[in-house]
Amino acid sequence: MQYTVELFKKDGRTKAGEKLVEKLDMKEGVSKETISDRISKKFPEAKGYRFEIFETYVTKKNLLNGQEFQERYDTPYYCSPSSETYWSM
Repeated sequence: MQYTVELFKKDGRTKAGEKLVEKLDMKEGVSKETISDRISKKFPEAKGYRFEIFETYVTKKNLLNGQEFQERYDTPYYCSPSSETYWSM
């Protein structure tokens, strides 16, 4: 399984109070716990960092023919064959 890490840093200039610094695609086969340990050591919370770990690919169902397919977790809804918006353009 492959994971992607979204790394955020506190930033008082933004409305949310933080900004997305980087998206890191990790090697396949590395466990979620190992990734968490490595990232928390490299980007400590004390320095204003926060991270989230996601499975890089998710399984969805094509709206038109019902077949399952895999796409990145961060694919916009309107760009996904699993949405009505994609097929109505």
